[in-house]
Amino acid sequence: MKWSAFTIDVGKIRKTIRTAGYATKLFGIIFFTTFMFFVGIGIIGYVQAKVNASPISSMRGVAASVSSDFFMDMLSLEVPHLRNERSETAFSQQNVIGFVFRMLTDINLRDPKTMLAREVPGLGRDNAVLLRKGPNGNSAYSPEDYPPAKAAEGMGGKDPSGGGTTPAPAVDSPAPSTPPPSASPQPSPSSTPDTQAKPTTGNRKVVLIYHSHNRESFLPHLKPGLEPSEAYDPETNVTLVGKRLQKKLNELGIGSVNYSPDYAATEKGYNFNYSYKYSQKTVKEAFAANPDIQFVFDLHRDSGSRKATTVTIDGKDYARTFFIIGQKNPNWKQNEKFAAAIHEKLEQKLPGISNGIWGKTLHDGQAEYNQSLSPNSVLIEIGGPYNTLEECYRTADELGQIISELYWDAQKTNAAPQTAMAK
Repeated sequence: MKWSAFTIDVGKIRKTIRTAGYATKLFGIIFFTTFMFFVGIGIIGYVQAKVNASPISSMRGVAASVSSDFFMDMLSLEVPHLRNERSETAFSQQNVIGFVFRMLTDINLRDPKTMLAREVPGLGRDNAVLLRKGPNGNSAYSPEDYPPAKAAEGMGGKDPSGGGTTPAPAVDSPAPSTPPPSASPQPSPSSTPDTQAKPTTGNRKVVLIYHSHNRESFLPHLKPGLEPSEAYDPETNVTLVGKRLQKKLNELGIGSVNYSPDYAATEKGYNFNYSYKYSQKTVKEAFAANPDIQFVFDLHRDSGSRKATTVTIDGKDYARTFFIIGQKNPNWKQNEKFAAAIHEKLEQKLPGISNGIWGKTLHDGQAEYNQSLSPNSVLIEIGGPYNTLEECYRTADELGQIISELYWDAQKTNAAPQTAMAK
């Protein structure tokens, strides 16, 4: 009887088993890492929902990290007709790694500037966090803060050749329907006789209005063809809105003072990134000259779209407001409470006019805004580059009325807070 023999290559079998084991371990690691990644995102989302009650800041961060090509490639996975002929898709290894890294660290590997943004003032913009919505829950838009474009950075200041300053370019005059208020507004007489004299602060100046970015302007009143980042002008700018607010307060008996120096023209070696350093000196000078100051307002205009900065109420367009709180101020909650009093009264009167109260996070470069100098100091953005002065004036008038009511209410209850200037 003939026997058949066969041999088994045990070494080869062991090698196959080891390979399968490695593959299983790798798959397990990938599965576990992916699982923990999504669990982590879920926990962060839950915590944020409990703390801020809004995922807006997170969604903005993710959306800002996604390029248009990346977004189109994601859609093309489900809609083949959207796929284009580019040789490299956004889902390439390099792009995916860059996207994930930027989402987790807020550092763009293709932009080295982002690695220094938190350490060098001016390289990074402040991230805004919603602190308080309006009574109607409106908070669809967050404040946008874009510095002037390089071409407008001098804003009539620095001469590229290094030869001092040059005049700002001529611009179109404001429309006849939106005349700038008088530089020295006087209270207008009442149209109806009063049996009782209106309350007044007399010669005491209790409100300070100033402008850290005094040349922020409005495109409808500038020469055609400019971009929003070029909406800066030495004359037609946000200081006119400040004067309008001052005029309204004076009419209501609230003594106010408006400090609006043109820093680009007066500060030697002017640098836009040091705006709050310049304006801090302005605030301290105002306090020294007017010891009765109790309310402090740094007026700006936002950099967002017209849709974000405009609301129509009873057939009239109003410039919307953002209330900004600097959270680098250790006592920022006092300032937020002050801003909330104005914000809530304004929303009750004109629902939708306020985009809410936003805090600038602690790790950002300029998130203090001189608010540590007074617990009753707040930065208010009125309108944006696409608004007209008339729309901003309407909002300034309403703000003046609200501020006046708050001041007189505090006087009636003897609860008027005093300005506490930081040392």
